[in-house]
Amino acid sequence: MELNGTTAIVSGGASGLGEATARGLAAAGAFVVVADLSEDRGKAVADDIGGMFARTDVADETSVQAAVTAAATSGRPLRAAVSCAGIAWAARTVARDGSPHDLAAYQKVIAVNLIGTFNLTRLAAAAMARTEPADADGQRGVIINTASVAGIEGQTGQIAYSASKGGIIGMTVPAARDLAAIGVRVNTICPGIIDTPIYGAGEGAADFKARLSAPIVFPKRMGRPDEFANLVRALITNDYMNAEVIRFDAGVRFQPK
Repeated sequence: MELNGTTAIVSGGASGLGEATARGLAAAGAFVVVADLSEDRGKAVADDIGGMFARTDVADETSVQAAVTAAATSGRPLRAAVSCAGIAWAARTVARDGSPHDLAAYQKVIAVNLIGTFNLTRLAAAAMARTEPADADGQRGVIINTASVAGIEGQTGQIAYSASKGGIIGMTVPAARDLAAIGVRVNTICPGIIDTPIYGAGEGAADFKARLSAPIVFPKRMGRPDEFANLVRALITNDYMNAEVIRFDAGVRFQPK
């Protein structure tokens, strides 16, 4: 899929992996809709890359539909949708004091991470279906979803997060099969430990990051958001990549804790 002269929408595009992805797609010639709840940061990123900001709650149907409509009516065909929006939550199923995991917190993580990803997938794909084919294969668009290695081998206290990311992994193949008829490909990336603002800054954060990096095989460091963005771009532009779940983790395998 050629990105130059097309539109892409990136959820969670105001920071972290989403921001890097938005910048990477814009550098490839795409007009990028930055879909995020953070207005100040989202507008700043959109302005910097010559794109558009759309205040978006990925778990809300009306909100996502408005963002997709903005992308679909940008004057360029909507060809790519990348879901990077997500939240984390750490809690055991039953805590040491005997209290059960908070149900509302679990539901919130599922709503944002899993349902939010499906929400953008379905609405963006429907918009892509209304475009003309981009090539002789009948291709109309590409969906890239962000899961996590935690969805494969989650650690203690990651029950909600792992369930949400595992759900994203699980819908990759059926979504690709469902959308084949309209020429839309679907792939999922499972990042490992990527150096984003979620890990904080300063001396304490540096020590924490060093401990996280210990089990990484090679290269012996955290991944960079721009490296994630490069993979997104590669998956979009390589037309034979479809229905794949790709680990992006430098060989790390998480221990239980």
